[in-house]
Amino acid sequence: MKQFVWFYLLIFGLFFNSCITNKDLVYLQDKGTTVDNSAQIQSMATPYRVQVNDILSISIKSTDSELKKLVEIFQPTEQANGFINAQSLYFSGFTVDLHGNIEFPILDKINVLGFTTDEIEGKVKRALLDKYLKDVSKIFITVKLAGLRYTVTGEVNGGGVLTLFQDRVNIIEALANAGDIRDTGDRTDVMVIRQYPDGQKIHHIDLTDKAAMNSPYYYIKPNDMILVKPLKRKALGAGQTASQTFTTIASVFSVLLSAYLLTQN
Repeated sequence: MKQFVWFYLLIFGLFFNSCITNKDLVYLQDKGTTVDNSAQIQSMATPYRVQVNDILSISIKSTDSELKKLVEIFQPTEQANGFINAQSLYFSGFTVDLHGNIEFPILDKINVLGFTTDEIEGKVKRALLDKYLKDVSKIFITVKLAGLRYTVTGEVNGGGVLTLFQDRVNIIEALANAGDIRDTGDRTDVMVIRQYPDGQKIHHIDLTDKAAMNSPYYYIKPNDMILVKPLKRKALGAGQTASQTFTTIASVFSVLLSAYLLTQN
């Protein structure tokens, strides 16, 4: 009889510990941690600095009719014809090589590694002024990243290499674009692998805590890799919901009871 008591306790313990609760699923909960709004604003205000393998979209326009033909020389064919999309950016955009340079038409190589898009606009404008133009006041230069490219894998509904055409994307938006985290994914310890000049580094962020908004990894950067680990409960195989867990435990109990009765007979 005592053996059955311990068995029941084990079954009920497994039942209550294997179910996935709201605390496991809800983003940005109030866990009593302090949210520093100034830190979030500072994180948002930090401009991105271009890295190797980034692709830049550079547009040069002019309101002066005499300069329009000259400006067209500097435009890739797709941009000059007014046709550009996500796929063509890969071919017509300017890829940052291993030395941090881009190969710009006629202006040759321009080093952009570690510069912001605003700073790159200034560098292109100065290069035009030094070599071809006497006045750049009627020239308008726009430099943007050709999409924010990142990778999502693990316990998500639709991972892969994804691109969002936005200047700033937080990690929850990035995951939503990948189909969101599955119920069996661990939202408390999401891994962000980020590129740095000296290599890659792994960071961790708890997305169930609203303090995550203070994290420097809350806003993703180009070439980030987001890895979502499975919950330990998934390894038990007991089910995601109470009904699934109960069904699994009932099946196990039925098999064990049958085996016990057979041994008694």
